[in-house]
Formats: sequence, structure tokens, C-alpha cells
Amino acid sequence: MKFDLHTHHDRCGHARGKIHDYINEAIERGLKVIGIADHSPYFSSEEDQPFPRIAMAKSQLPEYVKEVLELKQIYRGKIEVLLGMESDFFPENAEHYRSCFDRYPFDYIIGSVHHVDGVSIFKRGRWEGLTEQEKIRTKENYYSLIEQSARSGMFQVLGHIDAMKGFYPAFSSIQTAAVEHTLKVIGECDMAIEINTSGKTKDVGGWYPSDEILEMALHFGVKVTFGSDAHDPHRVGDEFDLVQARLKEIGFKEWVYFKKKKRVMVNF
Repeated sequence: MKFDLHTHHDRCGHARGKIHDYINEAIERGLKVIGIADHSPYFSSEEDQPFPRIAMAKSQLPEYVKEVLELKQIYRGKIEVLLGMESDFFPENAEHYRSCFDRYPFDYIIGSVHHVDGVSIFKRGRWEGLTEQEKIRTKENYYSLIEQSARSGMFQVLGHIDAMKGFYPAFSSIQTAAVEHTLKVIGECDMAIEINTSGKTKDVGGWYPSDEILEMALHFGVKVTFGSDAHDPHRVGDEFDLVQARLKEIGFKEWVYFKKKKRVMVNF
């Protein structure tokens, strides 16, 4: 059974197409489940939409939820539409975000770390001039935030957990025990991580996370799910079959998606 839990649309300001475009593409590609998980508003900002090319406005959240719930009914019998959200994780604002999410009937929330030490993980050049120790410290700070997001209990899925390699492929070669420790914590918290195929659109040219991380995830009993992270309808379900085949080679027997925040197991 094919599914995709990670799709965006034009409300976030950097994706193309309406929600129904992603749903229709999913049907065309034979998916049975499509999750809509656009970027969460910056809830802790005094402004309604401080970054219009990054995330929706706070005032748009109710209409987003309303639209997805309506589309659930419109497409009933053709495809299952899930209400999701991709949320930034800022530990200092976690309780505020939690209270905002609790007002709505989300099927799942993806927790993603996009900023480390106040800088976007995708900022080109952020690694220039750093010593090896500074690079290690940056990577450890990244995984500390992922660990905190796992412990928070706010999320069902952790998003693209090595995406910091996107524009810096050497990130994977920075040696630290923090990665293994974080995978162990994710397993203890009974969390799922996504295999996210949008890395192919970045310099690294591959999926998130690496096979090495997936092998550790299997060892620690971490559940896995699939997300294309599509910002264009044509990427819905992108490389689903390839990911499934690779997971089977690594040793996974199943993966998951979520309805009403309850895990649904899908055998390979």
C-alpha cells in the first residue's frame, strides 16, 4: 500500500500548487493515503506572518485545517486524506506550539529541526571557516535538538533527521557519538522517523537519512515512515518503491502512518 505523509502547498510561500493538486497527483500515482503537512506558523512571533516565504500566517491555520477536513470528505472512497503539519521545534517555545496544535484534530505532526544555533540548517556557507571541533559541536547541537523533540511528546514523526547534509554532504563524515545516542532515545520514545526523498533536490543528491542511520534505527527499534516532502505536485510519492526496496534490504519488515495520532502498521 502506497502512502506519503509529507506534502506542502502554496500557503507556505515556497511550494507550488493547491492542496487538491497534490491529492489528485497521489490518486494518479496509485497512493491509498496522502498526508498534507504544511509548515506550521511561527506561533511565538508577534507578527501574523513574519516569514511569508517560509510558513503560513497564524491567521491561515484555521482555514488550512478546514480545507483539509473538507477534502477528506470530498475524496472519501478515492483516497484517504490525512490532516498533518510539519512543525519547527524550538524548545523555548514548545509549550506554546503544543497548546496551538491541541486545538485541532491533527492525524499527525512531523517535528523537524530547521535551525541550529539560530541559523538555518540549509544556509549555504555556514560551515565555512569552522574548525573540526566547531563542526562537531554544531552537529551535536543539531542532534541534541532532535533528541529534545523526540522527548517532547509533541510529535508522531521526526522529519529528515540528517537534513543538515543537504547543502553540505561532508556533514555525514563528521564523527560524533551524538547520532547513535539520539537514535537510541528515539527508539526509547517509540517515535517514527521519515525517509524523506527531497534530499535529491539538494547538493547531497540522496535521501534523508543515510543508510547508516537507518541501520542504527533498525537496531534501536525505531519505526519508519515515508515522506516525499513534495513542494510541487509532481514529486508526490517520489521514489516510494525504491525506498521500500532499500528498507527491506536493510532488514525492516514494516513501516507506519498515522490516523488520529494512532499508528497504523503497513507490512512490506
